[in-house]
Amino acid sequence: MRTRKPVPVHNLKVSRKGKVKKRSVLWRMRRAFYLIALVMTVGAAGLVYVLGQIELPVDPRVAETLDQTSFICASEVQVNCNASNAMAQLHGTEDRVVVTYEELPDILRQAVVAAEDRDFFEHDGVDPVGIGRAAYSDIRGRAVRQGGSTITQQYVKQEYLSSEQSLTRKIKEAAMALKLEQQISKKEILTRYLNTVYFGRGAYGVQAASRAWFKHDIEGLDAGEAAFLAGLLRNPTGADPYRGAEALKEAERRRRLVLQAMTEEGYITRTERSMLLDRTMNPLDPTVELGDRFIKPPPKASTLGEAVKGKEWGSEYFAEHVRKWLVKEFGSDDVYGGGLKVYTTIDLGMQKAAYEAVTTTLNQDGDPAGSIVAINDQGQVKAMMGGTDFDTTQLNLATGTQGGGLGRQPGSIFKVFALADAVRKGYSLQSVLPSPPKIEIPDPVCRDEEGKTWNVRGGPGGSSSLVTATKGSINTVFAQLMSRLGPDKVLQTAKDMGVSAPELAPFCALVLGGGEVSVLDMAAGYSTLANSGVAKAPIVVTRVEFPDGRVIDYAADEEEVLTPDQANRVTFALEQVVAGGTGAAANIGRPAAGKTGTTQNNADAWFVGYTPTLTAAVWMGYPQGLIPMTDVHGIEVQGGTFPAEMWKKFMTAATADVESGAFPELDDEQLAAGETLDPELGKTSVVAGGSVQNGVPATTVPPSTTPSSTAPQGTTPRSTTPQYTVPRSTAPQSTVPQTTAPQTTVPQTTAPPTTVPQTTAAPPTTAAQTAAATGSRDAAGGGPDN
Repeated sequence: MRTRKPVPVHNLKVSRKGKVKKRSVLWRMRRAFYLIALVMTVGAAGLVYVLGQIELPVDPRVAETLDQTSFICASEVQVNCNASNAMAQLHGTEDRVVVTYEELPDILRQAVVAAEDRDFFEHDGVDPVGIGRAAYSDIRGRAVRQGGSTITQQYVKQEYLSSEQSLTRKIKEAAMALKLEQQISKKEILTRYLNTVYFGRGAYGVQAASRAWFKHDIEGLDAGEAAFLAGLLRNPTGADPYRGAEALKEAERRRRLVLQAMTEEGYITRTERSMLLDRTMNPLDPTVELGDRFIKPPPKASTLGEAVKGKEWGSEYFAEHVRKWLVKEFGSDDVYGGGLKVYTTIDLGMQKAAYEAVTTTLNQDGDPAGSIVAINDQGQVKAMMGGTDFDTTQLNLATGTQGGGLGRQPGSIFKVFALADAVRKGYSLQSVLPSPPKIEIPDPVCRDEEGKTWNVRGGPGGSSSLVTATKGSINTVFAQLMSRLGPDKVLQTAKDMGVSAPELAPFCALVLGGGEVSVLDMAAGYSTLANSGVAKAPIVVTRVEFPDGRVIDYAADEEEVLTPDQANRVTFALEQVVAGGTGAAANIGRPAAGKTGTTQNNADAWFVGYTPTLTAAVWMGYPQGLIPMTDVHGIEVQGGTFPAEMWKKFMTAATADVESGAFPELDDEQLAAGETLDPELGKTSVVAGGSVQNGVPATTVPPSTTPSSTAPQGTTPRSTTPQYTVPRSTAPQSTVPQTTAPQTTVPQTTAPPTTVPQTTAAPPTTAAQTAAATGSRDAAGGGPDN
């Protein structure tokens, strides 16, 4: 028989009645409990020590530099460029606009706290009570399903830790949350959290989220909108009503649960909650207009932001030009994440005028394209009409190769730079050169690669002053001028005046339109004349502000290329073009100067002109190549047709409400100043068809320049010898025949010696018409134009 093992004495006790009893289990296990308590104490102490060794990766007192969206504003915005007034926005993978705590609406703070961490302003970073409450609510399926992490823990996880689901990560998260709250305030934690968290639709931070979902800033949020944003915090995907029925259902659920939490916390009443829930979130509801939808359509992906201001007038091309400049100036990191505020030069009113000038003129299927660039007297680009459909093609017609396309041949608009170089070298505008219908230039510099002589067509016959040659765009005169001046010198003057096209080379045909330039180039070059000889490099940005308070201001680099007197003399010649020459269609009824240009086979057509305060260049052609424009709206395109008309439309609108001023008046001595190009032909003040200054006719011949008997002046023909008379076959084509009636004598029987006989002058279009009849566009580099 088995005997029972005796109970140890220390496990027995004697009762008051003297009976011996066995002690309780707890007493008998006391040593094990002591050991467990000791282990737990040591473990807790160790845990406290370990947690104490966990440090935040960075000093939280120094706010992290967050990637922020940059904003580009038009010239109408002079201060506080932001999301609400920007014409374009630039950001990388994170579209973000940082806000302060004071900028956070109360209703938004309440929605976030109700949904995510109701005791946020009471706990120290970790909330055991909140964890228990969340677990109980989740088990019961009541109210909003809550996580155990506080807002502080969520921020720590987002900024310092990974999304790893492990006990170690949770311990670190809790420890860091506690430390974070010891170093920065609750307000700072909440602000940082709402500036960094992702809300879907590419929006980081609550300001970008408000614009992405509701198209307005956070100060305009109502309780329903704030509730929806708060509902996105845990999982920003899958709740976009525009993605189908399931997504719509999820969006409604999240809004409903957050509004319920806000009601429980007393932030809104039950009545308010019911009214907010009554607003439909269904984007397909036919009873709700597009602009009244609770959630707005998703933004379209674009490097310039969803909606570029003025895009209906082609402003995207300007914004893209600015974007490229910014990247070159500051680098991609600052542009796409630096939160820059960029103040530009564009005037959206002028941009509209430029767009409408082109689209109302070239308005038929199959029409060529057109482009306009306008620059004011400060070197600021005020309009850049580079295309009509940026979504289809980003090719900027205004900037040539810089815009991703081809440079275009300038045609006769390049003659201005030869004229400016001649005046710059001290030659007189009234210098006379032969102007035969065709001419052979023997200068070796002007020979082609095969050594062939340069043959040029396009002249009225007889001889012409540089003013008359400019007015009628006479090729044979400018070919001789280019040979005398030297193509390298003329090209250098063009570059000095603002033509930056790198493709240009010094060859003689450049003066007739060889080479390739951009519309921006030509506007810049001609603006030097409008600025009285001071070249101002075009700018598109006037100021850039950085989030740290730095500001960089920009102004056009300036250099005097011509003296004011020299520039004004060139302007005088170009005034004649607009008043009654090849650019007569550009006359706007106020002081203006300019030049037409048409390239070989009519593949490019130009008009570039200016008032005293505004310069505009107009080009038209086919972007895909050099396609002849021989039948556009039933006519052959030349610079004096559609381009001049578009320039007139633009300038009329752009200067309608401003005083453009007048050009400086030049007296007889100033106009006659300078050396003669050909001593045998001398000078003449007579301009075919008469001359003007600031739109006022000047019909008298100054006595100081009355032709002398020893130096034929050569521009006022007798009534029996029109300007387009072809020289006799016995005379060299570059020489005015001396056996015919003198070209230099003012007919005494029809007008006093001091008067230009208006009845005998060739019509403004005669030179170009005659040149066309004689095949002028076969000349190297192009021909004369209307």
